[in-house]
Amino acid sequence: MSNPVFFASAGSLDGLEEGMEFVLEGPEARHAVAVKRLAAGEAVDIVDGAGTRMSGTVAEAAGTRLTVRCGALVEEARPSVRLVLVQALAKGDRDELAIETATELGIDAVIPWQSERSIVRWKGDRAAKAHAKWQSVVGAAAKQARRAWIPEVRPAVDTAALAAAVEAADLAVILHEDAVRPLRSVLEGWDGASGTGTREVLLIVGPEGGISPREVTRLCDRGAVTGLLGHHVLRSSTAGPAAVVLSSDILGRWDAT
Repeated sequence: MSNPVFFASAGSLDGLEEGMEFVLEGPEARHAVAVKRLAAGEAVDIVDGAGTRMSGTVAEAAGTRLTVRCGALVEEARPSVRLVLVQALAKGDRDELAIETATELGIDAVIPWQSERSIVRWKGDRAAKAHAKWQSVVGAAAKQARRAWIPEVRPAVDTAALAAAVEAADLAVILHEDAVRPLRSVLEGWDGASGTGTREVLLIVGPEGGISPREVTRLCDRGAVTGLLGHHVLRSSTAGPAAVVLSSDILGRWDAT
C-alpha cells in the first residue's frame, strides 16, 4: 500500500539527505497528526509539488509539527510531452470536476478559458477567488493521487489570448463533435510525438453549449486542429479527462520505465 502523502513548500526539501530529519509544520502537519493520527515509526511521503519526493519514517508527531526521518529522496521527472487542459468555464462546478479528474489522471497544467458561450464569468474579485479555487482543487487532487507534481493553473484567457497560446504550442486539439479525424488519428499522425526535448499539447474543451463556429475558425487559423472523441457527446466535465487518458496512452506517457 502506498504511503500517505503530505505537501511541503516548493524547494523546502532541497539539501535533504538520507538519515536527516525534516520538520513539516502548518495545516499539512496538523492534518497528519490530528486527522491521520500518524505516530512514530509509520512510513510517509513528503512532496514539494515540484517533483521532489521524500520517503521516510515519522520520528515525532505532536501538535502542528511532524518530524520525518528521510529514507530516500527522489526527483520525479516530468514527461517530455506535457498535456495542458484548456477548460472552458462551465456552470455547476463542471469545470472544477474536469480539472480535478484530469489532475488525478496526470495533466501537467490547466488553463481556464472564458469562451463566448461560457455562462459562468470570471470578473473582478470573483476572478481571483475562482482562480484560487482552481489551484486548491488541483492541489487536493494531486495529493489524492499521490503526485509529486502539482499541475500549474495558468491565468484565465479569452479566445484572443487562447489563439496566441495555440500558436505557441507544439500541438493544439479542439475536442469537437463535428471533427472528421478521431483524436487517436490526430495524435498518432503528429510528427512531434517522437521528437526530442519538451513538447506541449493543448487539449481544448468547450462549455455546455459547445465551442462557437467562429471560435473554431479563429483557433484553427492559428494552427489548432479538431479531434473527435468517440461517437457520443460528452459533458464539459468528462471530455477533458477522457482526452487525457487517451492522449497519455498514445503518447507513451504511461509506459513503464
